[in-house]
Amino acid sequence: MPIAATDIRWMRLALEEAKLCRKDVPIGAVIVSPGHDEELAKSHNRKEEIKDPTDHAEIICIRRAAQLKGNWRLDDTVIYTTLEPCPMCAEAIIQARISKLVFGAYDSRSGAAGSVFNLFLPKRQYPNPEVIGGILEEECQLLLKDFFRNRADQIN
Repeated sequence: MPIAATDIRWMRLALEEAKLCRKDVPIGAVIVSPGHDEELAKSHNRKEEIKDPTDHAEIICIRRAAQLKGNWRLDDTVIYTTLEPCPMCAEAIIQARISKLVFGAYDSRSGAAGSVFNLFLPKRQYPNPEVIGGILEEECQLLLKDFFRNRADQIN
């Protein structure tokens, strides 16, 4: 299946958001309303900055988009994230009724869209979003590799 130009466009915005991380693992996310081609929320990881283990880019975006829409149900929205969501973020995406998840790099440590876990199972009570992985995967991986390489250099 060919990659949609809009998926690349929004993933690039998520990558730019990830680059804003200072101390945190560089992960960015964007939630859009595709029917209106409108950005609802964007963010990056802020766990270290805020000292809150739930301040993942996806969670922050979900909170902001829900606040903007005045509704916790975010159906008919798409979330773009530079890394496959962890279990906490995957469940939040499901609970928010987001219609589509697009991610960049796969996460072999805690990915919950099939790499390590799969919370997007068809037998779930809630509707599952469409899931597309590997969009701009190399760029997303490179950002993460550079971060961890630099962090290792600072420790040594």
